[in-house]
Amino acid sequence: METTRVVLVTGASRGIGAATAREFAARGFDVAITARGAEGLAATAADVARAGRRSLSLAGDIADLGFAEMVVRRTIETFGRLDVLVNNAAWRELVTLRTVTLESWERTLRICLTVPAFMSRWAAEQMERQGGGAIINVSSIMSRRAAGFGSAYVAAKGGLDSLTFDLAALYGPLGIRTVAVNPGAIDTELSNDYVDAEGESVSSASNAHVEDMVPLRRAGRPEEIARAIAWLASDDASYVNGTTITVDGGWSTQNSPYSLKQRMFPDEFR
Repeated sequence: METTRVVLVTGASRGIGAATAREFAARGFDVAITARGAEGLAATAADVARAGRRSLSLAGDIADLGFAEMVVRRTIETFGRLDVLVNNAAWRELVTLRTVTLESWERTLRICLTVPAFMSRWAAEQMERQGGGAIINVSSIMSRRAAGFGSAYVAAKGGLDSLTFDLAALYGPLGIRTVAVNPGAIDTELSNDYVDAEGESVSSASNAHVEDMVPLRRAGRPEEIARAIAWLASDDASYVNGTTITVDGGWSTQNSPYSLKQRMFPDEFR
């Protein structure tokens, strides 16, 4: 009898996390999901049910390590196994190091780095008993591309990349692979909350900048990141371990805006 695989996705009430839960359900996984927003979790769980899979929804603040540990434990108690952990939950404020509070700094690092570290440890204990598994850390191209604001987030994502390497070295001999996905600009709520000094939205200007810098001329969609995550967790990626996978439409590897290229070479860049 074939065993149904199980995935646990954090930050699964919206955006990349919700899309990832739906993608794994479509691939035959039972799905455990957690986030602060119970209403969003219910919507994600309904999508999982429509795919014919079972789900476990646990609403709460994952910054509470006691709650985070309970999420892993309840997942294992409910489904009897855990095959994939997706550390997707994130939190950040758009402030510079000049003004960031210690509370904001520590909450960002806790959710974006400390929680993934300990959830990986707890998940790996079960994966070791099963003989293998996969841990996918959702990082960001901001781990290598700073803007001067969001210092705690940049530091946390850089740490998450390095944590990925260390987890791969520790757990790889047990058949547990660890990989980081580094998305670029993705069309989620976190990409649409930019405001100026007067509190007016500048998200449209930010999104226009993305389109001017990304070779594919658009932001990514949560579903595109979800498919990358699901592939990395699959047997098709069985030798991918201890590395980062950039999914940014080519932004990281080109350095001039297309508006300038078009002025310089109007017949070559359309």
